[in-house]
Amino acid sequence: MNLIVNNVLAIYRKELRGYFKAPLAFVIASVFWLLAGLFFLFILQSVIEEASQFDVLQSQLSESGTAIDVPSAILQLFLGIMGSLALVILPILSMGLYAEERKRGTLELLATSPITNWAVALGKLMAVLTFFITLVVPIITLEALTFSSANPPMPLEILLVSHLGLVLLAASILALGLFISSLTDSVILAAILTFAVILLLWILDLLGERLGGPLGGILNHLSLLKHYSTLSQGVLDSSSVVLFLSYVVLGLFLTAQSIDLFRFQRS
Repeated sequence: MNLIVNNVLAIYRKELRGYFKAPLAFVIASVFWLLAGLFFLFILQSVIEEASQFDVLQSQLSESGTAIDVPSAILQLFLGIMGSLALVILPILSMGLYAEERKRGTLELLATSPITNWAVALGKLMAVLTFFITLVVPIITLEALTFSSANPPMPLEILLVSHLGLVLLAASILALGLFISSLTDSVILAAILTFAVILLLWILDLLGERLGGPLGGILNHLSLLKHYSTLSQGVLDSSSVVLFLSYVVLGLFLTAQSIDLFRFQRS
């Protein structure tokens, strides 16, 4: 067991060092932070203006209604944008995980090494997920500083659960992208296929609502958007967590099988 853990950690450290040395990673980080920051400021200003107009309207009508929950409205709108941004960023992060190994001719060495395919896949996934989390941490800090001035303050558990949804969404997409990357030596093709698959999983709830019946119910349950929306509202739904983890395990399993098939074809 210790040997497996050490192998996973060795792959994890090697891959993570690669991210922090790659110019593409810094380009992705810069674009992500710029877009996320701009969207956050835009949503912040829009929601505050809307809440102010609502308060003025209520005072003019001498009515006392429920005030707009500004922090929650900002958080939900912003995480909706972050989910859409993740659909574009994450396939780019996952596209080279195995495709680059195929292209450089090192995949055969990796496939025939004493390290199990599961350990390699898990180490690669942990590294790319860690890199994504480092992108998200400054954004969470910005949100926490902004919401700390709200009255009443936003409960910390809502902020944590909503961002747990973003991390689980990222882990699911990256795991499936890992598998798709193992099928080709073209990073561009891997990114396009991953984006197409994720987009399909993203809108499954729309297809499920149109179909209806048991099949529609199944498609609705498999939708990434449905479960991400639940968690991003701060609702810790165990079925959503289980679904995201299922996609992660499925991605790792398919990746290990793909590398096994590659090794069999070369033997």
